[in-house]
Amino acid sequence: MFRPNIYQARRKVLMEAMGEGLLLFPGNEESPMNYADNVYHFRQDGSFLYYFGIDRPGYTGIIDAGSGQAWLAGPEMTIDHIVWMGPQPSLAERAAQCGAEQTLPIGEAGAFLQKAQKAGQAVHFLPPYRGEAKLQLSAWLGQPAESLSPSLPLIKAVVAQRAVKGGEEIEEMEKALAISRELHVRAMQVARPGMKEAALAGMVEGIALGAESALAYPPILTVNGQTLHNHYHGTPLQEGQLVLGDFGASAPHTHYASDITRTFPVSKAFSQQQKEVYQIVLDAEESCIAGMKPGIRFVDLHLQAARIITEGLKALGLMKGDTEEAVAAGAHALFFPHGLGHMIGLDVHDMEGLGEEHVGYAGELERSAQFGLKSLRMGRALQPGHVMTVEPGIYFIPELIQKWQADGLHAPFLNYDKINAYLGFGGIRIEDNILVTADGQRVLGPAIPKRIEEVEALRP
Repeated sequence: MFRPNIYQARRKVLMEAMGEGLLLFPGNEESPMNYADNVYHFRQDGSFLYYFGIDRPGYTGIIDAGSGQAWLAGPEMTIDHIVWMGPQPSLAERAAQCGAEQTLPIGEAGAFLQKAQKAGQAVHFLPPYRGEAKLQLSAWLGQPAESLSPSLPLIKAVVAQRAVKGGEEIEEMEKALAISRELHVRAMQVARPGMKEAALAGMVEGIALGAESALAYPPILTVNGQTLHNHYHGTPLQEGQLVLGDFGASAPHTHYASDITRTFPVSKAFSQQQKEVYQIVLDAEESCIAGMKPGIRFVDLHLQAARIITEGLKALGLMKGDTEEAVAAGAHALFFPHGLGHMIGLDVHDMEGLGEEHVGYAGELERSAQFGLKSLRMGRALQPGHVMTVEPGIYFIPELIQKWQADGLHAPFLNYDKINAYLGFGGIRIEDNILVTADGQRVLGPAIPKRIEEVEALRP
């Protein structure tokens, strides 16, 4: 975790934005897999980490925006804890680590909050996303779990603050990206025909664990890259296929995420057909990265990628007609059915649990209902300190192609006869993590090979 003054400064900014009321940040509890003592890997809540930094289950943070005080509520360690877990900091020592002025036994948190409510003090909290958190809030606040009402002012204040990354956060993300580079390079070096996807996925996760890290999200590592979120790893690699690897490490001990995608051939080199499609995706990615700067709307960069993809596919004979008309109609989404990217930080889809409409649109524009464009998580104008993924792709999804063709969809823009020759192609995505600076942008982390000649040079 960071120095105590960093958490104090973050809480001060939030208190000034809110003005009054209690701001409640429940940390996560451990969740059982199949019985109480056999738990899933623990992951702390991102907002609790941001304001209090304690990466242990059973803690809650309370901030009084009026008085300026902060409480860390949690358990006092007993000899039973020490027997199973070793020596542990006391509650007071934990509070000192995050600069909280007060401590509160976790068993007294409900009475503390109810007393404040009876005194007319508002209690603000963020949307809970775990069932046990909803039940805990229900018990503490005396409200039915199904009708809990998260605070919109707190959501907006947290989003505004967490969206702009500080220098200490960028440093952690670059640590994560250094590990991610090793993961992707090793995958490109090791992959062989006949190897199962699972062997690559296990190697990637093992390298991350060996670096005192973990993957920031379940890996997508597949020869069936046309399935956007494909977590199945049971398919053997075969000559002529493409491997799409979407995985990134988190920073050791702080959880700041990275999110990187690379695509490489199972063979020693890309085929000519693969090179042609790959270069279109790379051109779209590099053009959109170059176009990032404060004030530019991310939705406009998404549409820029769509135009580049359309032009490239027209050159290959797969699309036709006027590019602007094709993009406006959404014909390109047959090949590019997702958004250009999303915010990234403590959460790999940063703050998505607070509502994409607040994080990615923030009242600046309406989210489109058009296929493909509706999946754009971030549309609003970029600001210095935003960190974004940029991840265009081209995919040949047989079921989608067959449905659109049967329905006669976008026939003026799509050459279905030629498209059908690509049904077994798979998918290509290329993704990097970008910091928006005062006058432009910077690709974070060490360079991860992505040009055709760089990728082929790593293949055995």
